[in-house]
Amino acid sequence: MTLKEKWDFLVTKLTQQFSNGEDLNLDGIIYLIGVQELGQGKRRFKKDEKMNLMHIAICRLLEPFGYYTFEYFDDDGWPHYQMLTELPNLKPGEQTILMKQAIIGYFEEIAFFE
Repeated sequence: MTLKEKWDFLVTKLTQQFSNGEDLNLDGIIYLIGVQELGQGKRRFKKDEKMNLMHIAICRLLEPFGYYTFEYFDDDGWPHYQMLTELPNLKPGEQTILMKQAIIGYFEEIAFFE
């Protein structure tokens, strides 16, 4: 499957599982990954926690690319990452492609496409 085919498959499956009919966008999928990585199950998150979940997901997604490394879990069970190298200056379209590649890699690790 191509990147686009995998992305479309992923959006369709995650939308069916987690959305009320409206296709999940990139940010929605990143948020879901943050919730998964936190591992505290389904619950209501405050606005600042939602931003932290997005940050956790981005760090986890970019870890295989060498931008971040996992450091530790804090006393509340939230993962913390250290930046290893600055992200390159990318145009918005390039950022989207990088994140989609990272998300697909994340789901390939858990054999989502098989």
